Amino acid sequence: MSALEAIRSALDALRANPLRSILTMLGIIIGVLSVIVMVAVGAGAKAQVLERIRSLGANVMIVVSGSVTSGGVRMGVGSRWTLTEEDGNALLRDVPQVQAASGTVRGSAQLVAAGVNWSTVVLGVGPGYLEVRDWELTSGREFTAQEFSGAAKVVLVGQTVVKNLFGEDADPVGQTMRVKATPFTIVGVLARKGQSAQGTDQDDTILVPVATAKQKVIGTSRANARAVAALMIKIRNGEDMSEAEQSIREVLRQRHKLGPGQEDDFWLRNLTEVAESQAASARALAWLLAAVAGVSLLVGGIGIMNIMLVSVTERTREIGLRLAIGARRRDILVQFLIEATTLALIGGAIGVLLGIGGAAIAANLAGWPTLIGWDVVAGAVLFSGLIGVFFGYYPAHNASRLDPIEALRHE
Repeated sequence: MSALEAIRSALDALRANPLRSILTMLGIIIGVLSVIVMVAVGAGAKAQVLERIRSLGANVMIVVSGSVTSGGVRMGVGSRWTLTEEDGNALLRDVPQVQAASGTVRGSAQLVAAGVNWSTVVLGVGPGYLEVRDWELTSGREFTAQEFSGAAKVVLVGQTVVKNLFGEDADPVGQTMRVKATPFTIVGVLARKGQSAQGTDQDDTILVPVATAKQKVIGTSRANARAVAALMIKIRNGEDMSEAEQSIREVLRQRHKLGPGQEDDFWLRNLTEVAESQAASARALAWLLAAVAGVSLLVGGIGIMNIMLVSVTERTREIGLRLAIGARRRDILVQFLIEATTLALIGGAIGVLLGIGGAAIAANLAGWPTLIGWDVVAGAVLFSGLIGVFFGYYPAHNASRLDPIEALRHE
């Protein structure tokens, strides 16, 4: 029997029992559908985490001011501004791994422009902030050195602020905006950053020089007018983050005159480690979902084997007749393997179509991004075919080993 004849004979046998064929394919359809949807959801989760990681900037560390104790009660991180702008300058000067550093203060304010108002986050930043965050401008310019040192009333605005005050796709560079009661000139528009790792809108913010923020918007520390709430630090590419962290801690402890037994009066956080941890969690989720979907495919393969075993029993006389008139055992083996593989491949193709649709529905219902890789689609179909061969071999082998005389006697 030629290969074409074997394929034709297998297809005729499948068409003879359409309902059984459909039910047999159902397990593979569900398995492939699950693979496509779950891998797409897992890839989407991973992509979302990586996008949020990129929005933080590469190789970033943050140093937050320490706590203050009042009446024996520790008030928590950031309750006292223990860091200064000079600390950031010292790190940039004394730690070779540091590429850029910026002191920051944070507050909120009501904005008014063109008769419209909007409440947002105000960040007072130092000269290196945009470099630390890898934050570009879509229009306008950065602050100048004179504007930083002179506490100029200039502002960079985020995309969400632009949308709510000036309208979609507007370019407000050069216009005046009141921050609380103080008029500021918009000198630049920040590029879109999206959500942070904590889920907050990074574009719903404005940046002003740190001195301006402390003098005209947020206020200064009574103890030290040069104090800041935090330092944002960018480490050079290729440098060891752990070594850089240790060097930063040593410099700050020396500047703050902390003895060997004293605790740090600041809190240092390596955002790269946090980002890597989140990325690892996303990868683990993707693998877990893929494993669950793989189990569904195996269950579908077992279903094919069971149905093919039943088919061999029902067609015992047919097999005996074929063997009696000269069919080789190999021909019987190939025919049943083709039937099993065809069922798996057709089921895989249907599962791919339903899986693509299911991924789109999941994205719309859950608001969760899904990414469908064509390598995953091709792999799912190929794997379904291999399952057909693997689980179809045993029934096919049993069919090919039947004794013709005993098969012809079968009722």
